[in-house]
Amino acid sequence: MRLAVKLLLAWFTLFGFTVGSWQAVFPASFYADFPGLGHHWVNPDGPYNEHLLRDVGLGGLAVGTVALVALATGVVWVARATGVAVVVVNLPHQLYHQAHVSVLPTAADQVLQSVTLAVVSLTAIALVVLTLRMPATPAPTPADTGSRAPAPTRL
Repeated sequence: MRLAVKLLLAWFTLFGFTVGSWQAVFPASFYADFPGLGHHWVNPDGPYNEHLLRDVGLGGLAVGTVALVALATGVVWVARATGVAVVVVNLPHQLYHQAHVSVLPTAADQVLQSVTLAVVSLTAIALVVLTLRMPATPAPTPADTGSRAPAPTRL
């Protein structure tokens, strides 16, 4: 279970930094070219808005940063927070795009976008479920004395 959590955190780190950087640093390219390889999923859905694209990209970078902190520190509750944050961001995003999938130019793009967004939501839910099965703080032992709180559980 710990390996699965670490792999999911690494994936959210990579995803957050890659997509977030592209969107925040090169918003016009992101608008015109995302997801790449000849597919165009952003520009069919409305006019270009540099401010909006950069802000959303910075949000992706923030999620990637929290995932990196969880991965680097191994603190279970930070890993759990990462999963919850991705669910909060991605599930409404997924639902919006599934309700507006008809703006995409091909049936293949419609399916690919729906599957891609569903995978992100499902992996975020998996991260939450896996971390909920792990204690966020260790159980106290008879040797624990004093007012110092126990250290958080590590992955």
